[in-house]
Amino acid sequence: MAEKIFVRDSAEADLAAVQAIYGHHVLHGTGSFETEPPDLAAMTERRAALLAQGYPHMVAVDAGGTVVGFAYAGPFRPRAAFRYTVEDSVYVAPGQQGKGVGRALLSVLVARCEADGFRQMVAVIGDSANAGSIALHGALGFRPSGSLTAAGFKFGRWVDVVFMQRPLGPGADAPPEQR
Repeated sequence: MAEKIFVRDSAEADLAAVQAIYGHHVLHGTGSFETEPPDLAAMTERRAALLAQGYPHMVAVDAGGTVVGFAYAGPFRPRAAFRYTVEDSVYVAPGQQGKGVGRALLSVLVARCEADGFRQMVAVIGDSANAGSIALHGALGFRPSGSLTAAGFKFGRWVDVVFMQRPLGPGADAPPEQR
C-alpha cells in the first residue's frame, strides 16, 4: 500500500529540501533547463517573490514529515493580459516517483489556483521524452497544446518543450473576476 502523502503550503524551513530536490533535477534531468542548481538563497528569493505576488508554493511530505516533492504556480508571462493564466511546476524527490507524490501536489495546486480565480494552467514540460510528467498532466485534465522542437540544449543533446494546458474553474466560458 502506498504511503500517505500530505500536501501543505511550504515553509522557509522546507527550502533546504526543496533546493536539494530541484538541484537533483537540474543536474540529472531535462525537466528544468537550468544547468547549475540555484543555491538556498536563490530558492528562498524565488519562493518569496511568488508568495508576494499571491501564487501558491507547496510541499508534499510523507507520514514522517520528510519533504518528498514540491510544486508551485507562477505567472505564465508578465503581460497584464496573462494575469489569469498560471504556469505550474512540479518536482518529486529522487526515488519517490510513481508513488503518487506528483499527482497529490498537482491536484492540490490545480484546486488552489481555481480557488484563487485563475482560469488557465499551462504546463511547460522540458523534454518530449518526459513521459512521467506528460502522463501526470494528462491524467489531471491537461491537453497537449503545442511544442517547441529542439528549444534547449542540455546534456549534449537538443531538448524539446511540450506545452499542455487545462482550464481552471469556468475557464474561458465566462469573464473572470478582476485580479
